[in-house]
Amino acid sequence: MSERSEPMMPRFDVGQNVRVLDLDVNGHVRTPAYVRGRAGTIERFCGAFKNPEEKAYGKSGEPRKQLFRVRFRQADLWPDYAGAPGDTVDVEIFEHWLGPA
Repeated sequence: MSERSEPMMPRFDVGQNVRVLDLDVNGHVRTPAYVRGRAGTIERFCGAFKNPEEKAYGKSGEPRKQLFRVRFRQADLWPDYAGAPGDTVDVEIFEHWLGPA
């Protein structure tokens, strides 16, 4: 059985600028440290899934959390980035880690 749940109105729109919250959280988290506090753009809404940060500790993962694919310019993540200015990286991030930019 799939852990994905539909339909659900996304909290953010495709193309919307968001900022990843810079939370100092211990334990199992799914948000890489290198994107915390950084701004990106919603590339797509992936659906609603059980929260893996809760499931890692034997909890149900409910209520489901919305998952978004966020696109970051690599130069915004790494100041010494020497690649092309338009290079990007996409990271899937749950809604509770995102706020408006």
